[in-house]
Amino acid sequence: MSEKRNAGLTRRQLLLSSAGGAALGAVASAQAATIAGIPAWNPFDHNAPLYIDKPGWQFFSAAQAREVEAIVERLIPADELSASGKDAGCAVFIDRQLAGAYGGFERQYMEGPFQPGTAAQGDQSPLVPRERYRLGLAALEHYCQARFGASFSALDDERRDAILAGLERSEIELLGIDASLFFAQILGNTLEGFFADPIYGGNRDMLSWRMLGFPGARYDYREHIARHNQKLDLEPLSIIGSSAWNRKG
Repeated sequence: MSEKRNAGLTRRQLLLSSAGGAALGAVASAQAATIAGIPAWNPFDHNAPLYIDKPGWQFFSAAQAREVEAIVERLIPADELSASGKDAGCAVFIDRQLAGAYGGFERQYMEGPFQPGTAAQGDQSPLVPRERYRLGLAALEHYCQARFGASFSALDDERRDAILAGLERSEIELLGIDASLFFAQILGNTLEGFFADPIYGGNRDMLSWRMLGFPGARYDYREHIARHNQKLDLEPLSIIGSSAWNRKG
């Protein structure tokens, strides 16, 4: 019996040989194609970025936008290298983000329980970005009016800087929201807007990319590969190919 069993195909051998034959048959019947030149590329065919091409503020009121612009102007002040966060369109970027899915943390788990965490655990707040800005801006207005009799945007640069430093260190108490949480939220969004692709509203005229020498979202670098240790001076490009974006709120 053992000699007959060894002389023939086992069930396992039969399955393996059948699968191999099918694979070889598929390869043999496939039509090979040669691609010459640069293949066509249509970015974001199925996952387009949030892009709002209409004037005006989408989330902020005019008063809120004025205060946010005053904040981002001091978080990234103008100097000899670059324009300010306000002139770079950081407030526009924040406004667009809050009007979209990010504003409600729609892609994050936001069910409780919400408990204070350690520094390593990061943000544990139940407040989504839209709520943080609404509460934070209202509380900042209340603080500035009570303390100085004016809005944040009406204060001089030195006083505005002192307030922002106080928020960062939790030396200032805001009504309804933790001061350092609000500061961290707007600081992070300001930096994102300053360096993000201009399609999202910030980085106006790609000023931060030009400052850094970043070429942007270029598709093909093959013609530059052999140019080692050379300054390329490439004109930066947005993810949709344009090199000039001026989206104002």
